Amino acid sequence: MTASLSSSPTRSQSFSVVLAIELWERFGFYGMQGILLLYMVQRLGFDDAQANLLWGTFSAVTYAAPAIGGWIGDALLGSRRTMTMGAAVLAIGYALLGLDLGGQFALFVALAVIALGNGLFKANAANLVRRIYEGDDARIDVAFTIYYMSINVGSTFSLLLTPWLQQHYGWGPPFLVCSTGLVFGLACYAVFRSRLQNIGSAPDFRPVVPRHLAGVLAGVVVALAVMVGILGVPAAGKACVWIAALTIAVIWVLLYRRATPAHRPGLRLAYLLIVQTMLYFVFYQQMVTSLTLFALRDVQSQFTLFGVPLFSMSAGQFQALNPVWIMAASPVLSWLYKAMEERGWNFPIAEKFIVGFSLVALAFLIWWWSAATSTTLVSPWVMFWAYGALSVGELLISALGLAVVARYVPANVGGFMMGSYCVSNGVAMYLGSMMANLAAMGSAVSGGDPSVTLPIYAGLFRTLFLLAVGCTLLFVVCLPFTRRWDAQHRAAQEARHAG
Repeated sequence: MTASLSSSPTRSQSFSVVLAIELWERFGFYGMQGILLLYMVQRLGFDDAQANLLWGTFSAVTYAAPAIGGWIGDALLGSRRTMTMGAAVLAIGYALLGLDLGGQFALFVALAVIALGNGLFKANAANLVRRIYEGDDARIDVAFTIYYMSINVGSTFSLLLTPWLQQHYGWGPPFLVCSTGLVFGLACYAVFRSRLQNIGSAPDFRPVVPRHLAGVLAGVVVALAVMVGILGVPAAGKACVWIAALTIAVIWVLLYRRATPAHRPGLRLAYLLIVQTMLYFVFYQQMVTSLTLFALRDVQSQFTLFGVPLFSMSAGQFQALNPVWIMAASPVLSWLYKAMEERGWNFPIAEKFIVGFSLVALAFLIWWWSAATSTTLVSPWVMFWAYGALSVGELLISALGLAVVARYVPANVGGFMMGSYCVSNGVAMYLGSMMANLAAMGSAVSGGDPSVTLPIYAGLFRTLFLLAVGCTLLFVVCLPFTRRWDAQHRAAQEARHAG
């Protein structure tokens, strides 16, 4: 059930409610992300490889969980209810980190709670946006671009705030601030939830079925125990990542076989573009892993212009350059999409992905060049410009990944496909952590001279640059297929509307 497409103010109001709680959810998640790897390395004494792989496993389960959360929202509790439940669980997870108990088991429990909360929240928030603009392809692209821009307001502020809090007040307070952000987001939702009264999945418009709620709660307890085990045993985490990937692939095949001929071109295109988005997250994962450690060891903190000091950033705060660039570029891209639409110029998503991957290649070329040509600390402006290229590439790839699902996937499996999209990204982020370990160092090397550590990072960035170039060329080869499938999908839609 959705609001009328002709009621634009109602859709805008509904959209603003989802944006508000999503903004605070991103505030919490990115605030945690800004310091978590450093917490592992500096507070708990993890070596690079252990910290990278734990973050990769956590990313995988965090992004895999929405596949189940989307199904719970579609079939059992409703998208709205499941989203709010997820926000509450996330608040608990960040609060557990804020206790700073200092042990690995406590870390595993807190991360498992956060992964579960994300699973309940993420797919359902995105699915609500899809339902608000369902059937309006032009507005879907614009809505998801604005959605992507707006949630980065929360992430920018928290990525700047939590490293600062850690430096001045220790490890506990910044995690507690992340939890407080989720509590505030839930309060905002409680005040304005009536604006979503006509938006949601079918169970949202029926009373809660007690056995469904009991089953979900029991499942949460079991999943928590399983996730703690996965995070604590690296081999188990790796196995589960591949099992999840295989499971999603099998389900995709089954969905395709059961789909009507009219839906199949859209599914083919969605599958291909989701895989392309997945590849982007191998590069994205470097921001949290190798690039954060690169900034810690080999990048100056002080920005200067013509010798005049401007401001400084810590290793964790450099991650904030990503959302800053996204917020700066999103309005420009939204305006460009609208202008092209008004002039009848077609810029398909597949072609946006090609441009996006070209920018990813440029970003890692900048990092490779800077690390390969320096023997002392690298200028922070290198991070600024390379993050700019990577972030605009993200807007052309990852920001539109959700729009791919919204546009090409049948509505009756929208929640599940939003979740499976997240699973594919989680698998890619685990692979990204494995890539980051090409530059993993022991304590003896990591605390040494930049002339020793810089060549190690240069080797990683060179590999990533070449991989990005290869992806770009591969997607160019795939372009004729994507154009044909998009045309077939549009023709099928027009036929359905005409009928």
